[in-house]
Amino acid sequence: MEHSDYQEQARFMRRYETLEGFPEVKGYNFEESFDFKKFIDAYKSMGIQGTNLGYAIDIINKMIEDKAFIFLSATSNMISSGNREIIRYLTKHKKIHALVMSAGAIEEDIIKCFKPFVIGSFDIAGRALFDKGIGRIGNIFAPYDRYLYFEKFMNPFFDRIYDDMQNGKVFTPSEFIKELGKEIEKENKHEESILYWAQKNDIPIFCPALTDGSLGDLMHFQRQKRKNFMIDIVGDHTKIVNMALNQEKTGAIILGGGVSKHYILNANIFREGLDYAVYITTAQEYDASDSGGNPQEAITWAKLKNDAPNVKLRAEATIVFPILVAATFARYINNK
Repeated sequence: MEHSDYQEQARFMRRYETLEGFPEVKGYNFEESFDFKKFIDAYKSMGIQGTNLGYAIDIINKMIEDKAFIFLSATSNMISSGNREIIRYLTKHKKIHALVMSAGAIEEDIIKCFKPFVIGSFDIAGRALFDKGIGRIGNIFAPYDRYLYFEKFMNPFFDRIYDDMQNGKVFTPSEFIKELGKEIEKENKHEESILYWAQKNDIPIFCPALTDGSLGDLMHFQRQKRKNFMIDIVGDHTKIVNMALNQEKTGAIILGGGVSKHYILNANIFREGLDYAVYITTAQEYDASDSGGNPQEAITWAKLKNDAPNVKLRAEATIVFPILVAATFARYINNK
């Protein structure tokens, strides 16, 4: 511990020698009849990450009450998992206002409209799955044939948008994804898709690393066939910056890290930071990665306002995100 840390700790202890008025550490009392609101409220007094979950619930409810413009970021594993259905629910009911996702999230949302992924195992031998033509995403199995369905879907789509390109149209990633949302509407299971509901409700989906996946491979093949095939990434950067600038208040719910996280934070520098932030991640600060960076680090870059309510919930998102949504957005949707 550095000298300055000892000084800070000493000041803290002098000020709070008795700790009177501090909340008591206490869990939910299951001896009583179950009450969902009391159960959720009890997280704040749980301690450890349970308390941070309680703080996250409060901050998201504050975003909603203050009518903040809410950005949601999601890495591709969120769409591989059942959090896809949670994010679709929020998109369908217009409770978030902009999404930033990875390329894998875009393609897997489409793939799942044709064939599901299934629950497997974290521990099965990689070679055994490889020999059977099955890719593994944690304990989720994604057979390779799913990507054949994806390619079959994408080829006529590329033909359609290339006709527009021939007429001078250059798509940004969010415009490209919006067109995908329209295209998936032709399929029987389109209402399961985040992309479908996003385009229907005019909610932009940004994907600054659009080529980082199977989608990028297919774009590579398009470029081999059509030399003037291109996507305008800079156009979306201008779009998200202006979007942030034009809001009275902005909030962010960050699922995981990577480019999806930073794209939201960086856009909000132009308005001197987000007004609210909830991070949900297992990444830690010690390696100085942006994925692991905490809200205090974001404050140093004006990505988050100095007085903004914020919390970094150190937890795996498939465990806590459904609880967060049940305690926040779902209350408002279901009580209409």
